[in-house]
Amino acid sequence: MDYKNPSLPISKRVEDLLGRMTLEEKIGQLVQPFGWKMYSRKADGTVEVTEEFIQELAQGGLGSLYGTLRADPWTEVTLKTGLSPREGAAAVNTIQRYAMEHTRLGIPILFGEECSHGHMAIGATVFPVPLTVGSTWNTELYEKMCKAVAVETRAQGGTATYSPVLDVVRDPRWGRTEETYSEDAYLNGELAVAAVKGLQGDNIASEESLIATLKHFVGYGSSEGGRNGAPAHLGLRELHEVDLLPFKKAVEAGACSVMTAYNEIDGVPCTSSRYLLNDVLREKWGFDGFVITDCGAVNMLKDGHNTASSEAEAVAQSLQAGVDMEMSGVMFRAHMETAIQHSLISMDELDQAVSRMLEMKFRLGLFERPYADPDRAERVIGSEEHVRLARQVAAEGIVLLKNVQGTLPLDPQAISTVAVIGPNANAPYNQLGDYTSPQPPGQVVTVLEGIRRRMGRDESRVLYAPGCRIKGDSKDGFENALQCAAKADVVVMAIGGSSARDFGEGTIDLRTGASVVTGNDWSDMECGEGIDRATLTLMGVQLELVKEVHKLGKPVIVVYINGRPITEPWIDEHVEAILEAWYPGQEGGNAIADVLFGDVNPSGRLTLSIPKEVGQLPVYYNGRRTRGKRYLETDLAPRYPFGYGLSYTEFKYENLRVEPEMIHPDGEATVSVDITNIGSCDGTEVVQLYVSDLTASVTRPALTLKGFRKVPLNAGETQTVTFVVGPEHLQLIGMELESAVEPGEFRLMVGPNCTEGQTASLWVKERGDEA
Repeated sequence: MDYKNPSLPISKRVEDLLGRMTLEEKIGQLVQPFGWKMYSRKADGTVEVTEEFIQELAQGGLGSLYGTLRADPWTEVTLKTGLSPREGAAAVNTIQRYAMEHTRLGIPILFGEECSHGHMAIGATVFPVPLTVGSTWNTELYEKMCKAVAVETRAQGGTATYSPVLDVVRDPRWGRTEETYSEDAYLNGELAVAAVKGLQGDNIASEESLIATLKHFVGYGSSEGGRNGAPAHLGLRELHEVDLLPFKKAVEAGACSVMTAYNEIDGVPCTSSRYLLNDVLREKWGFDGFVITDCGAVNMLKDGHNTASSEAEAVAQSLQAGVDMEMSGVMFRAHMETAIQHSLISMDELDQAVSRMLEMKFRLGLFERPYADPDRAERVIGSEEHVRLARQVAAEGIVLLKNVQGTLPLDPQAISTVAVIGPNANAPYNQLGDYTSPQPPGQVVTVLEGIRRRMGRDESRVLYAPGCRIKGDSKDGFENALQCAAKADVVVMAIGGSSARDFGEGTIDLRTGASVVTGNDWSDMECGEGIDRATLTLMGVQLELVKEVHKLGKPVIVVYINGRPITEPWIDEHVEAILEAWYPGQEGGNAIADVLFGDVNPSGRLTLSIPKEVGQLPVYYNGRRTRGKRYLETDLAPRYPFGYGLSYTEFKYENLRVEPEMIHPDGEATVSVDITNIGSCDGTEVVQLYVSDLTASVTRPALTLKGFRKVPLNAGETQTVTFVVGPEHLQLIGMELESAVEPGEFRLMVGPNCTEGQTASLWVKERGDEA
């Protein structure tokens, strides 16, 4: 049997195996049922396969399993019923071994896992969410983080992850904003490349590598009204210039998998769009991996989008468009054979999809090394090295939005007492974000714990009161919060939002701050998948709490912990300092304390424009010049612009130069600027390059990000930062939807954000044109 011979080319092995397969076995390779339903845990921590799994195998085998080790309220896998890192690896081996020994051809299973910000399994490191990662503007650091995620996941037998999320956010009311990097396609593309390099490494067969799945393809972040899965109103030019760009960069970097989006574009669902999945992805870009649907997306073609009149037609529409595997597998398993019998799908079309899945399994090395190493899983998952990395990512992603008269950093020697107040001060799950597994007690460092550690663990110096919940109108905790604040020299208010699902942890007693388990637990979830909002203000009575504390006359520092921007003009205008931490992960409390006390000089920069009020939406920085003038009540400028963020020091930009000042369309120019740290402490600046095409055949954005560098500078130090500008940075999508660099003047700006910096001109001329 040639397919078992590792010395043969993969194409030969695929051909041999495909020729031996029955119709049922071929269909089986394209389905991905829920993995956590395929085993049951025994009292000793080992597992046995379920009858459901045995029946799935009997129907023709299984190509893949989804979320076998996923643990959360949706799967109903808890700390008590779930598996430790070592047990998880052993469980995957049990499932894999049964599949290979009890099927005719012994084809290994591909295990797909959720790893948006860490493997979604018990014991894995919970890193900050992608929105925090984006705010680091540090691709090298993110690549390290993705490598750590790959190491932990592969150690348990996972071979594919459903990340990175490359959606460009156009309306941050969308609940999945936290899963994305930014509102900018270029920044998303650079981070996408880092993710692919970190997750897949040099060889996906390595024990330190995972298949990266790019999602959601495409336009998912441009949904109508910020509602999850709503239509995306995109023209083809904007689609190619903006939403498709990060995916193109990641495909060029070698990404092995793509996931379709739920939404439609111009009336065509992404899951059945041959233009997107074949013409663009495969024909134009040369993608050679496999395409998987999001969960339930094929069902939506019949019941939702209503482009298919039957289940078999929905299956045919997706497969013929370019889908290779269905997450959940329900529609493919039940209706693929009917679609073939009625000639809705040809055997050649089916064989093409099956070949892609088999090829990926050979590339992963699963036929030769199908099993995980439980010893390695126990050693690397949640390691101290990864915890330190999580703290660094969180610290670099924190953005200092306001700092009046040097309120920060705090000096623990000069402060006798700190009051830590707010619903996010000591709520572990509130700082983790969606797609998070259950956490053992003490695993998550909260803001309260981080400050206590930094203040020397003398609890008399760190007072705590929750004050209120994220949602709800109860003010039962106000009195205790105000008493704590009155005793303190400075007040840190941890407020914002929550993507925490119900992990059975109970609720908080607002009067004492103690955790209380009742029969009627309170959910504070106001963000996350499927949790979209009509406004961006704080929920509940949080703003009232801040106002009451502010009346005491103490310095107030607001720490936002949240998954989308918050618009609260009163807070922007009245409190002394504001930190935006997004969801900073399990080490968030330590990272926030690092910044509050100056152990880390904040270097995070916004990747989303924060509006003054929700009525300004959409408010992304790189809109077309023709976007309009202003509203009657306000202008179009955001409260905090894209790229913005303060430091404890100050940086000066000087001597911007462009060499040469004139190039041909295929040429390059070097852009250099001198950056000096003119403050009294060391710091790190995010130097940003923006390009404006002053005259073009199609309307252009006022400016677009085309480069960035994160530069550490000692106090008094000067460095020259250099960018190379070429066709990639100057091109547009022209009248015929082809990329081109047009002659004319380009304005270059280098500065600390999208609204300020030094400018210079670069001219592009056609060859032979000396004008």
